[in-house]
Amino acid sequence: MKLETGEVLQNYLLPDSYFGEGIVNWKDQILQLTWRTEVGFVYDLKTFEKRREFHYPGEGWALTQDGRRLIMDDGTAQIRFWNPESLNEIGRITVTDGGHPVLSLNELEWVNGEIYANVWGTSRIARINPESGKVVGWIDLSGLERSSGAGADSDSVLNGIAYDAKSRRLFVTGKRWRKLFEIRLIRAG
Repeated sequence: MKLETGEVLQNYLLPDSYFGEGIVNWKDQILQLTWRTEVGFVYDLKTFEKRREFHYPGEGWALTQDGRRLIMDDGTAQIRFWNPESLNEIGRITVTDGGHPVLSLNELEWVNGEIYANVWGTSRIARINPESGKVVGWIDLSGLERSSGAGADSDSVLNGIAYDAKSRRLFVTGKRWRKLFEIRLIRAG
């Protein structure tokens, strides 16, 4: 996609039998999860040609990576770490805030040593310590929903986070939102 205009430059149509979810780049590949079919796909980064399939237990909601491992969630309070070559699970954390599990983790993004995860059905993003799973801060994006261009549909919720590490830019969007927002974080209070 061309960021300035939203023009689609290249795409891949997933068969109707799958509900596509999280994707992430790893070296010369794109990895993709599916929601409830426990099947993932590996594509060539340049051509989008499917290279292979892989399987994992449970639902697939999101993928990101920290340069060493893949980071995946399944809509619960659990975040899984995978070996990017074998796609085997190598660790797991439970995300907590004040000692309580944070349920419905959705989209993930690696940002400056933290995992950012939006909580499905809310306008909040948790900033998560990747070692302990503890929430170290919250990003409140409730003001964006009115500006999103989406209707009153209950599924029109925050659902996308992207970080441009080179330019240090953070973007957010939502399901059925007509707009992509570049945001800058400021401390509350």
